Amino acid sequence: MSAEDARPAFTVRIEPAGWEYAARGEQSLMAAARAARIDLPASCRNGTCRTCLCRMVSGQIRYGIDWPGVSREEKAEGYILPCVAHAESDVVLTVPHARKLPG
Repeated sequence: MSAEDARPAFTVRIEPAGWEYAARGEQSLMAAARAARIDLPASCRNGTCRTCLCRMVSGQIRYGIDWPGVSREEKAEGYILPCVAHAESDVVLTVPHARKLPG
């Protein structure tokens, strides 16, 4: 088992749908959602386009890049970019346009 696999998995809940999935290791919240067949709005997947900008209701994250495209004011209001965010605890996100993928 690698050190990444040994990291705890955290639960991510998508509101208002109430869907939940596990985010583990170095997987971004968006990549973990995709693995769980949940589609979050996205375009660039590198923290610059802001298509995936959503509000984190609760939880803690860390970013996989030095400067994600979120303003200081947006951060203060709880907005994050799930394409480059990694769970550090259980997380609740408000993503009204999320959808289930077939399969």
